[in-house]
Amino acid sequence: MGVLSFTVINSEHRSSSRRVRSITIGLQQLRRTGQRSSIGQEQRGQQRLALLIDADNAPPGVVNGLLAEAARFGSTTVKRIYGDWTSPRLGQWKRQLLKHSIQPVQQFAYTSGKNATDSALIIDAMDLLYTRRFDGFCLVSSDSDFTRLAQRIREEGLTVYGFGEKKTPEPFVAACDKFIYTELLRMEPESGATVATETAEPVVVPEPAAKLPQLDAVTLIARAIEEVDDEDGWANLAPVGAYVSKLRPDFDARLFGHSKLSSLVRSLAKHFETKEVLTPGTGTKVLFVRRVTKAKPGAAAKSGTP
Repeated sequence: MGVLSFTVINSEHRSSSRRVRSITIGLQQLRRTGQRSSIGQEQRGQQRLALLIDADNAPPGVVNGLLAEAARFGSTTVKRIYGDWTSPRLGQWKRQLLKHSIQPVQQFAYTSGKNATDSALIIDAMDLLYTRRFDGFCLVSSDSDFTRLAQRIREEGLTVYGFGEKKTPEPFVAACDKFIYTELLRMEPESGATVATETAEPVVVPEPAAKLPQLDAVTLIARAIEEVDDEDGWANLAPVGAYVSKLRPDFDARLFGHSKLSSLVRSLAKHFETKEVLTPGTGTKVLFVRRVTKAKPGAAAKSGTP
């Protein structure tokens, strides 16, 4: 798209020329901003992601769900996992590496009590960050040591998706744009069931993560609606969900037994009402939500038959 330009006819219009130049610069800035915005929107569904896994603090049983979840955000062009592969406790991870094309990075434990794996992952993450080839990072760990790394990546304008167990410290959770609990990613049978693996070793599936109180969901959704609703109180559910994630990066409808936010909102009929609106031209349905307003005292009496 070309830059708008203006020609000054004579010297009598010098003051006008200065105003025109100012307008031209403003238009250029707006155009560049619009281009960046459109690029961001296009890449949101097809981001180039670097997936970095801390093998010491990530359960191997979630790898299938982990990769499927990461695929929702974009394409994982780099997949690396860090640990001391001479240690027998990483044996279960080894069986997953070739199957899912994850590159293992060897890091010996040089000193007892010191986590060299964390340092190796952080150094690699910074190297990848400065290549400018990625739109976001998936950091898989339940360790708070990666809190500053997540903050630093976001300072560069990239998106951070965190993955960890329910025990993950709050600072790391809050440092991510979105945080997913790995307990939600276990594609296993019912909790407590015993599953046979290829090695014939029984694996006991742990209990799912404790659900957040329902009141938290109602409060967060209501607050988000207030931020993005129209004059009548209706809000498109998509920006509502985005705002909820900003308030609580670990918010997930699956924590409440629902696969999607729309299902969760519909289940909270005492607090929210919903409606579907057809988009003009496309015919696609968009879900809107608003808070259920309580009737004012005496309203029923006024509306009754005298």
